Amino acid sequence: MGIAPLTAGAQTTTHSAARSAHQNAHKALMANSKKGLDKAVIKDQLSKEIIAKENANALTAESSKLIDDLLAESRTHIGKRYVHGAKGPSAFDCSGFTSYVYKQFGYSISPSSRQQYTEGVPVDRKDLRKGDLVFFTSRSSGKNVGHVGIVVSADNETGNFKFIHASIRGVKISDFEGYYVPRYIGAKRIIEK
Repeated sequence: MGIAPLTAGAQTTTHSAARSAHQNAHKALMANSKKGLDKAVIKDQLSKEIIAKENANALTAESSKLIDDLLAESRTHIGKRYVHGAKGPSAFDCSGFTSYVYKQFGYSISPSSRQQYTEGVPVDRKDLRKGDLVFFTSRSSGKNVGHVGIVVSADNETGNFKFIHASIRGVKISDFEGYYVPRYIGAKRIIEK
């Protein structure tokens, strides 16, 4: 008779340990399931947001061709000299260059870089696309807009881009690096859809 209480106690302890182990296993299973569900939900939501963002930035085929033509026109001026106040086509200053190129395609933008910065739609650096205008300070402009160029290509993951502009060394394509990085002010989109 002394064995019965021992067995009952052992069974209770074993049953309690088994129930605890089962509860822990269930919690772990639920946590893993929830984590997998959360990852799937987050991945799905991110995919939807990326598609929505791409659609919002999508160009019509006509506008895409227009921008390609605009950039082809801008490249025909590579090497032309810089002259302060020049509006082209034999020489340019920075804003004279951008306004001249856009004018060839029916867009009338100011021949002043500061004024150009008030035109168009603001664009985040990680949302740039070909044809956007990018603005910088210059040595003589202080913290104000003093230089402008046209985006030729953009890597929106890194925020880096190439742009064509009338620099003091003439019309050329530059990378967004070195001198330009701390001088970057912002970007504007002239051709929206």
